[in-house]
Amino acid sequence: MAGGIFSPLGSCSELEKANCHPLVCLLCHEPYQHPCLLDCYHNFCASCLRGRASDGRLRCPLCGHPSVVRGGTGLPPVDRLLQFLVDSSADGEEDVQCANCDRRCAKAELDTMYFCNTCGQPLCAPCREETHRAKMFARHEIVSLSKRTKDIHKKCPLHEEPYIMFSTEKKSMLCIICFRDMQGESRAHCIDIETAYMQGCQRLDQAVMAVKELQTSTREAIVLLKAMIEEVRNSASEEEAAINSLFSRMQEQLSERKKTLLKAVQSQHEEKEKAFKEQLAHLASLLPTLQVHLVTCSAFLSSANKAEFLDLGYQLMERLQRIVKLPHRLRPAQTSKINSEYRAEFARCLEPLLMLSPRRSVVGSAGTIGPGIAGANMLPGSQCSKTLMVPGCPSDGDKMSTGPMVRKPTMHRYISTKVLLAEGRETPFAEHCRNYENTYRMLQTEIQGLKDQVQELHRDLTKHHSLIKTEIMSEILQKSLQMDVQIAAHYSAVEMMRSVFEEVWEETYQRVANEQEIYEAQLHDLLQLRQENSCLTTITKQIAPYVRSIAKVKERLEPR
Repeated sequence: MAGGIFSPLGSCSELEKANCHPLVCLLCHEPYQHPCLLDCYHNFCASCLRGRASDGRLRCPLCGHPSVVRGGTGLPPVDRLLQFLVDSSADGEEDVQCANCDRRCAKAELDTMYFCNTCGQPLCAPCREETHRAKMFARHEIVSLSKRTKDIHKKCPLHEEPYIMFSTEKKSMLCIICFRDMQGESRAHCIDIETAYMQGCQRLDQAVMAVKELQTSTREAIVLLKAMIEEVRNSASEEEAAINSLFSRMQEQLSERKKTLLKAVQSQHEEKEKAFKEQLAHLASLLPTLQVHLVTCSAFLSSANKAEFLDLGYQLMERLQRIVKLPHRLRPAQTSKINSEYRAEFARCLEPLLMLSPRRSVVGSAGTIGPGIAGANMLPGSQCSKTLMVPGCPSDGDKMSTGPMVRKPTMHRYISTKVLLAEGRETPFAEHCRNYENTYRMLQTEIQGLKDQVQELHRDLTKHHSLIKTEIMSEILQKSLQMDVQIAAHYSAVEMMRSVFEEVWEETYQRVANEQEIYEAQLHDLLQLRQENSCLTTITKQIAPYVRSIAKVKERLEPR
């Protein structure tokens, strides 16, 4: 059943479009009739779930999570919160007749209707302005029709007295008799309706923020998993291409070994893709739940008055908190790298026939900082060291500008770093990546702040012709020079780690191929950040003379 609702899995926007309305059942696609709440917080009509329970357990048709059902009906409890929203929606679709002039209001005009809670009757806009403005109606409580107070929420069903207090201990409203009958220590937990409503709104806002954070994390996890699935496909394609390229030169000797290796790659591909898709399906079923509850909160706040909020709001808060506390698999359980060890297998197969040369190590020239980064961007005192290359790949000079295995974009580096850290391996490079991300994020924030300040000053100077203090320009220029020193120092620190990491890379070449890519991308990002700061410094220096000139003119005009 779950596959029928979310099959095939598409983008995040398609998953969100699957929940077009929070009051429509996902099985029958009709408005809820007696909605039931499962343990996984999915809702379905009672008629849609009837007969599905087995041995006191009912599996969710959407995500397959088992729910314990009690009683002879074989159904989970009715969701009072959702039933309230369904009833409120149904009330808004009824035609309403004014109690004063008998004017009938159509559905499209319900927003112009009012309701007198004192009289308990609906009013049209003209009658509210003409009739209910008299002094005898001055104390009547008139609200919009959607905010009218139902009888069930106005008075205590036990004593038929209006509610005046709210117990924060029992989460229930109290009339004067209920309050009088309470014990002394319980009265200390009672507050007035207005205060309880304000406190409840604040707590609900906190619960909504927690759900929104989980929603954001879920979306990021889905994007990460989809990127990893794509990387699995790309990695499988690259691995197969390399295998086929090597196999074509020794077809007769390696035919059987080729089939074995391709099967291994395909097996890894299918295994990893299946694992990622299973985790993606789990998150895909979680995202609609979060979206439905956020829309439910919005609908509940817009349609419930204070008494209705206090009656059902704490249930909603508790539900949102339990949803956030449920275990969610947001991090990938394995890497997206496919490795068949095809070189070692081919080497064993070819050992009797020929002698294989050792893996090549390409030493960069004095004018480069690693592959693909020109020496013009080198920091003073930096030295270039050798970079490990895969046999059969172009030399360092051939891939100076278009190195596909190096110089990843910042976003790709971020995803690769996140995947590396998700593996949980405590290695020197993993610790280096954690420290690098923190420092780089700090430097990036500082640079962005300086860029915003310079853009604002440039706009004020050229467009608004505003006077700018020279102290501000000097301060920005000083910060820019300090940032250049910090970036240079951080780049030198990262560059000095090359020799340490290369010793490890020589020993574990296959595993650290991805680490090398991230490392080179880090250096490239630092150079790009320094280039942006250099442009920022140049612009600041160009603006500074104009600022000083305007300041001198201002000093001459001030005595006059």
